[in-house]
Amino acid sequence: MAYLCVGFFYTQIMTTLKDITTLEDIKLLVDSFYSKVQKDEFIGPIFNAKIGNQWPEHLEKMYRFWQTILLEVHTYSGSPFPPHKQLPVAKEHFDRWMELFSTTIDGLFTGPIAEEAKLRAKNMAEMFNYKIDYFRNATKNNPQH
Repeated sequence: MAYLCVGFFYTQIMTTLKDITTLEDIKLLVDSFYSKVQKDEFIGPIFNAKIGNQWPEHLEKMYRFWQTILLEVHTYSGSPFPPHKQLPVAKEHFDRWMELFSTTIDGLFTGPIAEEAKLRAKNMAEMFNYKIDYFRNATKNNPQH
């Protein structure tokens, strides 16, 4: 609940958040999140360098990915990890990604699917970080890997 001051009178504004239930909700989440990512001083340059002028295509892919994960509408195929394998990222980058993702969800949605989205994102960030570390160490120890 928020309050708006108009002169000497306070008006109560009811803000009702709902859960993620439709493709339109997924698009709102993805568009809002990646808008923050693109502008972020820490992770924005990494994403912008990798994606370049392919943002519309990337967003479409992310709509399908999250629609498949959260709404169980199987529109995404592929493996999400390989494009991230060579990125110059560390745990701090995943932490920032997760912070932006969680605050985006919390500002737009509430409910079990919204909570599931944050849990899935957290698990994915941890897995990606682990795999990237693994492949970097494997490459250092065995340059032909």
